[in-house]
Amino acid sequence: MITPYFLENFWGEKNNGFDVLYHNMKHGQISTKELTDFIRERSTIEEAYARSMTKLAKSAGNFSQLGTFAPMWDVFKGSTEKLASCHMELVRKLQELIKEVQKYVEEQSKAHKKTKEEVASTLEAVQNIQSIFQALQKSKENYNAKIVEQERLRKEGATQRDVDKAGVKAKKATETYKSYVEKYATAKSEFEQKMTETAQKFQDIEENHILHMKEIIQSYSLYVDETHIQIGEVHHEFVRNIENTSVESLIQKLAESKGTGKERPGPIEFEECNVAIAAEGAKPRRRKLLIPGRRKDKDTDSTESTEVEAANTANGAPPGYFADIQNANVPQVDEEGFCIRPEVNENDAKENSFYSSSDSEDEDEPRKFHVQIKPVQPNNGVHRNQANIDELKASIGNIILSPSTSGQMRRNQSSDELGKPRVPTSFELTNNDLLSLDPLSPAQAVGSSSAVSSSAVSVPNRPTTPLAPGALVPPPRPSSRPKLPAGKLTGINEIVRPFSPPKASSPTPTAPLARAESSSSLSSNASLSAGNTPTVGTSRGPSPVTLGSQDALPIAVAFTESVNAYFKGADPTKCIVKITGDMTLSFPMGIIKVFTSNPSPAVLTFKLKNTSRLEQILPNQQLLYSDPSQSDSDSKDFWFNMQALTSYLRKASEQSPSASYYNVDILKYQVMSDGIHSTPLNLAVYWKCTPSTTDLRIDYRYNPESMDSPSPLTNVQILVPVDGGVTNMQSLPNSIWNSEQSKCLWRLTDISEKSENDGAGSLRAKFELSNGPSHPSTLAVQFMNEGSTLSGVDMELQGAGYRLSLSKKRFATGRYMADC
Repeated sequence: MITPYFLENFWGEKNNGFDVLYHNMKHGQISTKELTDFIRERSTIEEAYARSMTKLAKSAGNFSQLGTFAPMWDVFKGSTEKLASCHMELVRKLQELIKEVQKYVEEQSKAHKKTKEEVASTLEAVQNIQSIFQALQKSKENYNAKIVEQERLRKEGATQRDVDKAGVKAKKATETYKSYVEKYATAKSEFEQKMTETAQKFQDIEENHILHMKEIIQSYSLYVDETHIQIGEVHHEFVRNIENTSVESLIQKLAESKGTGKERPGPIEFEECNVAIAAEGAKPRRRKLLIPGRRKDKDTDSTESTEVEAANTANGAPPGYFADIQNANVPQVDEEGFCIRPEVNENDAKENSFYSSSDSEDEDEPRKFHVQIKPVQPNNGVHRNQANIDELKASIGNIILSPSTSGQMRRNQSSDELGKPRVPTSFELTNNDLLSLDPLSPAQAVGSSSAVSSSAVSVPNRPTTPLAPGALVPPPRPSSRPKLPAGKLTGINEIVRPFSPPKASSPTPTAPLARAESSSSLSSNASLSAGNTPTVGTSRGPSPVTLGSQDALPIAVAFTESVNAYFKGADPTKCIVKITGDMTLSFPMGIIKVFTSNPSPAVLTFKLKNTSRLEQILPNQQLLYSDPSQSDSDSKDFWFNMQALTSYLRKASEQSPSASYYNVDILKYQVMSDGIHSTPLNLAVYWKCTPSTTDLRIDYRYNPESMDSPSPLTNVQILVPVDGGVTNMQSLPNSIWNSEQSKCLWRLTDISEKSENDGAGSLRAKFELSNGPSHPSTLAVQFMNEGSTLSGVDMELQGAGYRLSLSKKRFATGRYMADC
């Protein structure tokens, strides 16, 4: 039985022990989740290590198999594979442990919710005794004041009437004081009883929590220990294999596998000169080597001719060639390359010699003889073979190969080549362009299909969106917009996009946007995305005045959201939308002194409202706490770790001592989207491409329903790449053409419900081409909004001690694109 520490140490004058114990119970859930995160991170590290070891084992298997050391690589490969297997087994065990911890998290949450209901009466008792105690103190002060006043009147000789009045007031104050003393005694008795039971309940919960956490840690340490034992066994096996592989065995293995023979060269004797043969061989003769198409017609030589041609082919000579090297006076050799002593006499030499001096022989007819190639000598064969391999490696290392269409790595590709950036094909450039458009950065070129070199793989032109004339009525042309002469911009039929389909028929696919989000090619030089905008509050923050410890401390809040959208053709159901947001708090410089001078500053608590519209919330876990058992789906309560917040602000002030306020990122969130209904500006794009001209039309419509409080879209810019060698452009309204980058840019005024046609309109352009047709490209749009959000999320401070001096909201585009 553990000593009841909670029962003995959580009383005190202000009776705050219950509040401390309750929040301590809630911190248990935070500890459990943090332990889960720790084990998950360890599992991720082990998995990455195992994959790296597997990759290393494969590389060991691909190392050179030449030389006496080659068999050792098999030992390295096997040992490394076993090590990778040990770490993957640990990953599997840790994943199972994480499932157990998550199951405990759910059970813990249910137990805390049940405990919260059970200790509700204790909370009422705490609040009751605190309120009675405050009333008792006031009644005591009033009682003392009335008694002192009565005695003063008596001593000063006041009238009896005044003394009687003072006596009545003193008597009434005495009765009130006594009644509160009695009430306090009753409340104290009830409080002590409830607090005794609750303190023991909280201690039991903590004991069970710590025991469960220790069991998890013991399982974790056991799994790690088992893995270390397995790794040790693998290492010992590796050492034994190395020791068992002796130098003699390696050399013996090479000799047996690469040996060239055991017979040594025989002796060579001195031979007397044969005058007849020597004199005959000294005669000058023409040598006809590698003569194409020459064959003997005699039947007796047909077999020999075939043999000679076969020998020539085996040694690299092409068909139709033969080697007439009998006249080279090459001595006859045996199977091992040794000279065979001729056994002929002088008469035989004259009669049978191919070198007869007869004049009847046709000099143009080729002479043939048996060819036999000497085997490679062992003394320089290995050296030459190794030299050839080194030359090949050096050559391959400098070769740049064309990109493989299958995308697979060739086995013999060098690492240097793989590290070089390969030239993308046209379809790859198109995909990258969707993510690298930046209308506000004129220095950055947006690639298009025209930027692909002639050696790139050509791709068929993408078909434009089918147009159905007369399907819908186009938006009316603003009266202030001039009309072009006939034939200027009439290449595209007057068709408007159905911007507002029934919500039931608007599913929101997510896969293409997920691919877009994974790219890192988007320029950030002048992007208006929320990630690159300054934290709101820099223009005006909470007042940096000197704050007193008793004042309500001013803070400011900013909500900044980023809307990402991709419009495809004229079908609103294909619109893909993703909206994210950030919440930032701003603290004045004077608040740091208040926090540091007060060991227990008031806990900053706030309620995040309208959270039912959010798909995910990611709070700053270093600074914020929350109660996951809250039942309200439309709001969520958070409170600060004041010690961590104070430390963070102190460090910020040390880094920027002259700043008047400091911004702190509190949480990030993702907003539930409803397809095209969630986009502030609906888009539809139409292209008509011919070899000589390209007609472009962009329809847009302001959508106030997407915003929490509709307000204008400002700084609207639309950028369209057009290839095909544009020589002339006409557009309505006027746009800017950048010939160096082949881009068309529209800059529009604010778009709102007060704009012409309630914020609906069209952009048109006609391009004359020198190298058409153009390829329909993806356009990029950027705009921003001050004063509203798309989510409608808001913040409300809870409790005393703080006040909200400023609340600012804004949203801007991230990747906002449209395609035909």
